Amino acid sequence: MSLSTSSRRHYDDTEEEIRYLREKIKHLLQIKMSLEQDLDRYRREIEKLMSPPHIEATVLEVLDDGCVVVKSTTGPNLVVRVSERIDPKQLRAGMRVALNNRGSTIVRILPNAVDPMVRAMEVIERPKVTFKDIGGLSKQIRELYEVVVLPLIKPELFTEIGIEPPKGVLLYGPPGTGKTMLAKAVARESNARFIRVVASEFVNKFIGEGARLVREVFRYAREHAPAIIFIDEIDAIGARRADMGTSGDREVQRTLLQLLAEMDGFEPLSNVKVIAATNRLDLLDPALLRPGRFDRIIEVPLPDLEGRLEILKVHVRKVKLAGNVDLRHIARITEGFSGADIKAVVTEAGYHAIRAGRREITMEDLLYAVEKVRGRMESGSHAVGEGITQHY
Repeated sequence: MSLSTSSRRHYDDTEEEIRYLREKIKHLLQIKMSLEQDLDRYRREIEKLMSPPHIEATVLEVLDDGCVVVKSTTGPNLVVRVSERIDPKQLRAGMRVALNNRGSTIVRILPNAVDPMVRAMEVIERPKVTFKDIGGLSKQIRELYEVVVLPLIKPELFTEIGIEPPKGVLLYGPPGTGKTMLAKAVARESNARFIRVVASEFVNKFIGEGARLVREVFRYAREHAPAIIFIDEIDAIGARRADMGTSGDREVQRTLLQLLAEMDGFEPLSNVKVIAATNRLDLLDPALLRPGRFDRIIEVPLPDLEGRLEILKVHVRKVKLAGNVDLRHIARITEGFSGADIKAVVTEAGYHAIRAGRREITMEDLLYAVEKVRGRMESGSHAVGEGITQHY
């Protein structure tokens, strides 16, 4: 009996040891796999560190025998071969590629570089502004739809009739009348990327930088077409050219010449349109206004009575109004107000209601806001809602 007990105990100890060893082997195998992964990673890292750098080049021409003529950043033009990993049919003139430093073979297609200044500009994939957000400009909306939106969404109409749509549209009128909103709404309706540039951003103290920025903006637009380039305050670079001037004036003229060249270089029915805006049409160079550049010149005036009423309705859509509010009366007493001024009236009325402890805007709030905005227009001040914090 005692032998049997001893044997059983020995058997149990052996089983326990076997299980322990199996777990130990399993653990060691996991450590081995982890170390092998680390070793592979370190090997790849060493290969990266030891491999020679690639040379950046620009494709000039793709030859019939499969070779490619490139201009390398080191200077000379080279005739190189293409790696088996790259389909030669993908290569186009102007593309950036990487060359193997040893054999001068194209080993990678590089993405086109975007100038940091272009990235800093306002680029919107699809603006949120729609034509419904713009009041009092039905005529201007109709014209923009015909000359910008239709060519982008239905180019076959123009091909069938045999005419070329306008390459550019110039909006002119007083500040705050909705020129930028019109351009954003057009971009949304045509599903186009919106690129907004203030013309003064093209003006640079270094010779040739303004012209280069113009080229970069238009190149970026072509690569991301359909796109709409909106140039605000175009009179900053588009003023009439003079025979005499400073070096700064000549640099602005070079920038203007580059803009004219880019617009002339557009192909018919291209997917890039240019919309420009100015407050001073009389200052612009005649070369900008001739057919083939800004073919359509559209005035965006101060709104009339019905226009002001429409703008008011747009801005109070999400506002809680009291029952005594008469929007037509407000529209009647805001003659001379721009769309931006009318928006300021609604905002100021909201501040006045909050200061009074109300949760809705009354007629008294709107009348107060009209007088305050009118006073600010006359004095040139731009503060809105001043003094609201002193009540809380």
